[in-house]
Amino acid sequence: MLATLEGLDHVVIATDDLDTAAQQWRDLGFVVSPRGVHSAHLGSGNHTIMLDDDYIELLGILTPTEHNAPTREFIESRGEGLERFAFRTSNAALGADALKQRGFASRGPIDFSRPVDLPGGGQGEAAFSVFHWPVSETPAGMRIFACQHRTPDTVWIPELLEHPNTACGINYVEIIAQDPQDAAHHMAHLIDSTAQPLEDGSYRVDSGPGRAYFMYMTKSLFSSRHNIDDNAALPTEGAAALVLRARSLDAVARHVGPQALVQANHVTVPAQRATGVMLVFEQA
Repeated sequence: MLATLEGLDHVVIATDDLDTAAQQWRDLGFVVSPRGVHSAHLGSGNHTIMLDDDYIELLGILTPTEHNAPTREFIESRGEGLERFAFRTSNAALGADALKQRGFASRGPIDFSRPVDLPGGGQGEAAFSVFHWPVSETPAGMRIFACQHRTPDTVWIPELLEHPNTACGINYVEIIAQDPQDAAHHMAHLIDSTAQPLEDGSYRVDSGPGRAYFMYMTKSLFSSRHNIDDNAALPTEGAAALVLRARSLDAVARHVGPQALVQANHVTVPAQRATGVMLVFEQA
């Protein structure tokens, strides 16, 4: 792995309506953090769904800025959905230097913060340092960056970790690509990992030891895996499904409602109920 990278830290789901997105995830049995507002140069706000050692970020644009132009373009061209992957870095400055040494024009480190309402009352601050791969380096249309948590205790707040649906972590992400082999090798090259071909024609890229991994596949293979119409509203390229771990699939089934597909070993929630991302729950 690239120096200082530890694996997938969180995924970023872009939305044009933060309030509606947050309510969608609450309706699925998740605890959603209060809205956070990022530093002014970012121009964005968020809600987080915290899991044991990773998380999901719902991101919306509050004020157009140069920094958030790619997110605005994503929403305008594709609509809501999973827009970016964030890797955890132990040191953003050293990570940015390591990326430059591999020949990539990294951006950062960039420092920012957001206020946090604390469960016992009062307010804290969540502070981060990030660096970005070049915007041109987007395997299967997905941007990537790395995040150093300077104040993890104000992000992984215990009260935010106890989800009624028992979700506890990200297993992997399924990504549609016109050329899965090329996309997988591209991602592997960017993070200094490897691309592993699988028997069904998909490719797996590990993000780090014990962390979530990426699965690259064609649209037709994705449709076959999930028994959906090839002409469904799927991206030509991009992340299409987020596969989560849950401690109790029975608890998931009780919370996700009748539109979900409940089977013996997993529960699937359609993308229109989760801000443009299909959710699949598997037993932890």
